[in-house]
Amino acid sequence: MKEISNKKEKKILDFAGNFKYLTYLGCFLSGISSILVLVPFICIYKIAYEILKVLPKIEQASNIEQYGWYAVLFSILGIIVYFAALMCTHLAAFRTAKNMRSEAIHHMVKLPLGYFDKNGSGKIRRVIDESSASTETLLAHMLPDLAGAIVTPIAMLVLLFTFDWRLGLLSLVPMILGFFSMRKMMGKEIEESMRQYENALEEMNNEAVEYIRGIPVVKTFNQTVFSFENFHKSIMKYKNWAVNFTITMRPPMCKFTVAINSIFALLIPAGILLIGTAVNPQKFLSDFIFYIIFTPIITIVMNKIMFSSEDLMMARDGARRINAILQEKPLEECEFPNIVRKSDIKFNHVTFTYPGSDRKALDDISLEIKQGSTVALVGPSGGGKTTIASLIPRFFDVDSGEITIGGINVKNISNEDLMNHVSFVFQNTNLFKTSLYENIKFSKQDATKEEVINAAKAAQCEEIFDKMPDGINTVVGSSGVYLSGGEAQRIALARAILKEAPIVLLDEATAFADPENEHKIQKAFEVLTKNKTVLMIAHRLSTVKNADKIIVIEDGQIKESGTHEELLSKNNLYAKMWEDYKKSISWKVKDNKNIKNKLKSNLREESKVM
Repeated sequence: MKEISNKKEKKILDFAGNFKYLTYLGCFLSGISSILVLVPFICIYKIAYEILKVLPKIEQASNIEQYGWYAVLFSILGIIVYFAALMCTHLAAFRTAKNMRSEAIHHMVKLPLGYFDKNGSGKIRRVIDESSASTETLLAHMLPDLAGAIVTPIAMLVLLFTFDWRLGLLSLVPMILGFFSMRKMMGKEIEESMRQYENALEEMNNEAVEYIRGIPVVKTFNQTVFSFENFHKSIMKYKNWAVNFTITMRPPMCKFTVAINSIFALLIPAGILLIGTAVNPQKFLSDFIFYIIFTPIITIVMNKIMFSSEDLMMARDGARRINAILQEKPLEECEFPNIVRKSDIKFNHVTFTYPGSDRKALDDISLEIKQGSTVALVGPSGGGKTTIASLIPRFFDVDSGEITIGGINVKNISNEDLMNHVSFVFQNTNLFKTSLYENIKFSKQDATKEEVINAAKAAQCEEIFDKMPDGINTVVGSSGVYLSGGEAQRIALARAILKEAPIVLLDEATAFADPENEHKIQKAFEVLTKNKTVLMIAHRLSTVKNADKIIVIEDGQIKESGTHEELLSKNNLYAKMWEDYKKSISWKVKDNKNIKNKLKSNLREESKVM
């Protein structure tokens, strides 16, 4: 076996490929830009000094115009270099985000379908979209700003101590206090909090998707959001986390904000005290003006450092989540796969436990489905029926034992060949927002229009097309076009009929069908299952009593098997289920009679009034 897993965890820039050099270039240019934009402050200082030196005869000041043009030139040059830096980092950021999404999606294609049952669509969507987007923001904006924010303090230190070391030292006090306050908003603890934040958002997003999908059920039974307990819990969990985190961060954030904005509270009193002792008052005043104009940059730099560090933590967490997908073990692919010639299915002492569970879903299951026969699985909910069906197309791989198709272990069949041999019809049918024609054709992309129409006829879909505005070309979900559960199931059956796979798996395929639709679905089954190997799961025992073999599953084990008559004669679990089923039918008939009688009585009463 050739295993495709255990990839080395990638860092953010590993996803950029050769574009990471653009990131390095962008950060370098941003550092150069941060130096260039400091030059105008020196020019302003020079202008102030020249003016103060000749006061009150300002017209005698020299080089003012020259310094002014230097200030404009270096400002423009700094903007151009910064623009070039952002161009480089944006190109690298877009490529990084694209590669993260692309690698995650391509890897997911190789994962067993059971992975998508374990991880909801809302959670996966958020990881792929939001996690990659967080790295895009970091690389495109914050990283070059951080590079500039690191270079700027170095240049600032030189300038702060060049003109007046006393004022320079005072200017550093707020920066030092700000760094101490910032430390409490950084580090491993906060990074863990960011991870919890993303977890809470993922969970809430996932539960929101599930809730929206279930809104029809909520409205049908006149319930509220509290009917979806998990969704409500996820909202409250996020709310509690956000409130607690905000309260925790409030003191250090307040201290940080006060510290970096308190520079004038130190400079102005110091300037008033020191100017009286200055040997050259004009020179000191020009220095003081420089510090008053220059020091607000400290506030900007500190804010950039803080927000950049926050984005860096979020981007790291995003990369970890993408890596978590890439680290998921894909299906093992056989290096030299066998070709399937037959369609009989065998389970040989199969045991299986779902990931994260400590209870066996299947325990030493052995069964055989002969080619061309129909086997039905029945039993209490949660007994393992759907698990058996899921293991045949390798939604998951077994823990022990083996499953064979045509005598070949499913692990030794290529994934493509395995999928071509199996058709699925589940109780939850997903239709794409495209035409009914394209929805059916999806199972066989090279099918002719005639083949698609014939499959639709075999699945009893003609009546559906007749009432649609554009017939078979009507787009599902647009302009108020929706299908009932039974109608959607017939479209799914048309897909399966068109595919013509030799093995058919039916999992509660009539669960949401009304009596009229169920009758048509049963007629479609006759076409779909003709000369096929069929595994059928059903709670309505009337749909399985004609199966070649019925297997009763309970607690992950086979309790009994045989034909309908044989199982009734044994008078065990199946016989009891059959009796319960007949009682439920009789109750339904009685209820229907009572409803009809009540309606007739109401009509008689109304006629008397008339």
